[in-house]
Amino acid sequence: MTSSQSAGTRSMPIASTPDPRMPRLANVPAFTEYMGTGWGTPERTPPVVAGAAGAAADHRTRATDQLRGQALVIGAGTAPVRSHDTYYDFRPDSDFYWLTGASIDGAVLVMAPTASGHDAVLYIPAPFYAADPAFFTNAAHGEMWVGSAPDFSDWAAALGLAVKSLTELDAGITAAMRGATGAGGGPILGGGKLPTGLEARHGIDAGSRLGNVLSDLRMVKDDWEIAQLREAVNHTVDGFAAVVREVPAAIRVGGERWLQGTFDRHARTYGNGVGYATIVGSGKHAPTLHWVRCDGPVLEDKVLLLDMGVETNSFYTADVTRTFPGSGTFDPTQRMVHDLVEKSHRAGLAQVGPGKYFSDFHTACMEVIANGLNDWGLLPVSVDEALSPGGQHHRRYLVCGVGHHLGLDCHDCGQSSYESYQGAPMVPGMVLTVEPGLYFHEHDLTLPPELRGIGVRLEDDILVTGTGSSVLSDALPLDASGIENWMKQVQGS
Repeated sequence: MTSSQSAGTRSMPIASTPDPRMPRLANVPAFTEYMGTGWGTPERTPPVVAGAAGAAADHRTRATDQLRGQALVIGAGTAPVRSHDTYYDFRPDSDFYWLTGASIDGAVLVMAPTASGHDAVLYIPAPFYAADPAFFTNAAHGEMWVGSAPDFSDWAAALGLAVKSLTELDAGITAAMRGATGAGGGPILGGGKLPTGLEARHGIDAGSRLGNVLSDLRMVKDDWEIAQLREAVNHTVDGFAAVVREVPAAIRVGGERWLQGTFDRHARTYGNGVGYATIVGSGKHAPTLHWVRCDGPVLEDKVLLLDMGVETNSFYTADVTRTFPGSGTFDPTQRMVHDLVEKSHRAGLAQVGPGKYFSDFHTACMEVIANGLNDWGLLPVSVDEALSPGGQHHRRYLVCGVGHHLGLDCHDCGQSSYESYQGAPMVPGMVLTVEPGLYFHEHDLTLPPELRGIGVRLEDDILVTGTGSSVLSDALPLDASGIENWMKQVQGS
């Protein structure tokens, strides 16, 4: 990676007598003058996904309906430091993106209350062009460092929003507060990821209220959002095929990371990247719920759990899981476990639809699992006692949840209250996952030896419709025989 040191953006210890061959370029008048001339204008069209600006405008209207008279400030956040002066890729806060359709490191949206609703202004860091020495000295916003950098008018035209410099943010917040009349939560509500010190300077209430409201609103997806999720799922299904084709190579030489890298490359090619760290678990790693280290071998005689999702360029993500036999054929014990999980999964799918409660599919999945474990002699108590709130013994092998909302976040709408989430009925436009599993760890001595080290999860992405539900990920087979046949087809064997 190129260092910006010689350009003068960061101070470092220097010798008492500076080396004249290594001057700070910003301090060389002749160089600065020369660098300010002879440049054309690059293409500066903002990278806004088609339809995102219109969807965001509708989202702001929905927010206004819930928060009239209240001044709002929502931050995009900044790229986190990986180490020293290297950074992870920037990804905007989901609430911020939902309201703007923009991905801009450090940006802040201010929604000032008016008699008719809100006036929205987006404040962004100023880009630096050739006429400014920061063009070559500022590694965060200088166009020489970051590439084509749209200006305020470019972003305003693309987003249908007023856009100003981040240097005007404090004045904009002060002005927005003058019109605030909303009760509860203080004079101004904050959300997203705000710049350091902003809350204290303006007395912003960055508690849960704004996050709760936006999280609840985001539960019901509009047509544009549903299209984004369909795209994410379709690319994810193709990614599963790309990974399964590589299983023989992973068994021979590459291991779990070969498969993780295969999917991550696919996601980066066909979208923004992965929606969450790709899970590839073979053998004893399959029961580990979030096995993202992926540093083990892929074993031919063991099951292989793949939990993967492509995040589109609009940041909507899929979240799909299937479990495959490394050899291409489940052995009798593996198939027995897979069949029970499939039965649980289908019971859960049947409980997704308008008017049904979020808890209904959880209950349906767990009843199947508990009865199946009891049939195998694995429960220390009766099924009724296990399923009771004071029992839950079956959860030893399924300690996680069995589904969640899906959207801009893998575990979407996480700031909603229990009453709005788990305790609420489903309505058309919600997108959920159903993902029961059984996780038999190899060191769990309550299990017979033949079950130890088997982990199976099945997860689909489901749209709630006006009459029932639609499984967005149904291009992937669900039953054991279907998975075996699909593997053979994909691998050309």
